[in-house]
Amino acid sequence: MDPSIIVALISLAGSVIVAMLSYSASRRGVREASEANAKLIAYKLEELQKKVDKHNNLVERTYKLEGQMAEVQHDIRDIKAKL
Repeated sequence: MDPSIIVALISLAGSVIVAMLSYSASRRGVREASEANAKLIAYKLEELQKKVDKHNNLVERTYKLEGQMAEVQHDIRDIKAKL
């Protein structure tokens, strides 16, 4: 076999190995980045859920206070009517 063909085959094998290693490292980096991104999204979603819960609690309390104020106003009108 011609020595130039042997050198070309060795170069080809080296190039393929380097390309495969580079591809593998690239996929690992992308996988790690996507996992980190997923964790960040999950964290932000949890924080948003906490804020929504606080808001809903405030709305419920406000609704109760409005009902109580309506009762108080009705009682005041009754007391004024008696006077």
